Amino acid sequence: MRALIFGVSGQDGAYLSEFLLNRGYQVWGVSRDAAAGTFSKLRHLGILERVKTLSASLTDFRSVLTCLVAADPQEVYNLGGQSSVSLSFEQPVETMESLALGTLTLLEAVRFTGKKIRVYNAGSSECFGNVGDTRANEDTLFRPRSPYGVAKSAAHWEVVNYREAYGVFACNGILFNHESPLRPERFVTRKVISAVARIAKGSTEKLHLGNIEIVRDWGWAPEYVQAMWTILQQPVPADFVIATGHSYSLKEFVAAAFEQVGLDWESFVERDKAMIRPSDIRFSYADPSRAEQVLGWRATKKMHDVVRLMLAAELADSRLEPRSDTYVDTGKIVHP
Repeated sequence: MRALIFGVSGQDGAYLSEFLLNRGYQVWGVSRDAAAGTFSKLRHLGILERVKTLSASLTDFRSVLTCLVAADPQEVYNLGGQSSVSLSFEQPVETMESLALGTLTLLEAVRFTGKKIRVYNAGSSECFGNVGDTRANEDTLFRPRSPYGVAKSAAHWEVVNYREAYGVFACNGILFNHESPLRPERFVTRKVISAVARIAKGSTEKLHLGNIEIVRDWGWAPEYVQAMWTILQQPVPADFVIATGHSYSLKEFVAAAFEQVGLDWESFVERDKAMIRPSDIRFSYADPSRAEQVLGWRATKKMHDVVRLMLAAELADSRLEPRSDTYVDTGKIVHP
């Protein structure tokens, strides 16, 4: 089997490459400039030499088609495009082009080949917007609150349209937040974990955060790439919400991280109004029951596991070790 991954240099692209290689796939990965790319995440996982890399821009039909011809894949994974919600407020046009136009270009290129290629598209929980106390599932209406969410919503419906109008085997994985040590520090989870590790090692810095009352469903990225693959193995193409089903506030995430190193978070965190987004999702709750029923996939790691694993990786070169688990899965920290 041959798989072509657009966005191979990102967190999900790296873990998906590793997963597919372990299943005996030949993996081709695409980045904007493969010759100049460092592919640090693939290198970190020790798999760079096993991935065949290509150059292409998702908004350039010819380069996308060239990659499809070169790799001749049975499966294509679209993980490319601008990936930061906060950056999308500063670069809304680039966000829309890379995600909405990029997805459309890929789908049209696949259709143009006339081959039976299965396409996975990385959807996002940002499409749902504020759901209140409702758990979002595959039938929940989209009300995005960021340029990123708007672009991902457009890409989602492009996939549905190509599936229904042209018969392309195309699926959306509507992934909620999923983290790992491969996240860059522009993501708040890695920013928190990195700061906690430095403070635990003696730094006197303060951790500056915006709205810490936001609620998110945080999962473990290596588990989520398995869900991506499983979605494409189904006999009929469909869309699936991929999440843990357990949501926590950013404040709880921060408290859990500091607790792992025996510190009180309130002594080290400062709230910065300048870091609050123009519009944001207050609550994010997921209902991943269809994925469990149809795909047989269920997240085994929840927020506290994510904190522990990310912090352990961050502290790997330190004599300080993360504390053992001191929680039960209720959404509240249990102090020893």
